[in-house]
Amino acid sequence: MNQTCVKLDTGGTMSQYYLFQDTKKCIGCHTCEVVCKANKKLPPGPKLCQIIQVGPKTVGEVPRTSFVYMSCFHCENPWCVSACPTGAMQQRSKDGIVFVEQDLCVGCKTCISACPWGAPQWNQEIGKVEKCDFCMDRIDQGLAPACVTSCTTGCLKFGTVEQMTQIRRARHAASVTSFENTSF
Repeated sequence: MNQTCVKLDTGGTMSQYYLFQDTKKCIGCHTCEVVCKANKKLPPGPKLCQIIQVGPKTVGEVPRTSFVYMSCFHCENPWCVSACPTGAMQQRSKDGIVFVEQDLCVGCKTCISACPWGAPQWNQEIGKVEKCDFCMDRIDQGLAPACVTSCTTGCLKFGTVEQMTQIRRARHAASVTSFENTSF
């Protein structure tokens, strides 16, 4: 079956920020989820970020499990923004953060259907959509998102794409050096 990938051009800007998770440090404690809900005053139900357990699976006869952090990717051309009929789902031009302007949201859930990642979440209590906005109120004050500052193991890192690329490179270089120094 021949499938065509359609790129929507919303005139978007790729987010200048990136949230990086060091999966080797994450213990799946869900503190990021709890603090996010408290910070955004969310009821049970919507999760603007979540930890997904992968495994357990056997690796070299040892059971292993890992945890993956998921939130909005703040896409360059977000489908949720294109799909929103009222303009409630928006993308900040200064930094590319995708957010919901609650006063414009009518609760049609079109953005939920449009997002392939499940980032927009339904808040039944207010009858509107909510989503991760990297805690842009905190970013505007020079602070990191609540999930990052509360992470008990420090596995979540937040910064510019360039800063996070450097962290990932350093992490990879350290793992390669560690492997090279291992005697078998």
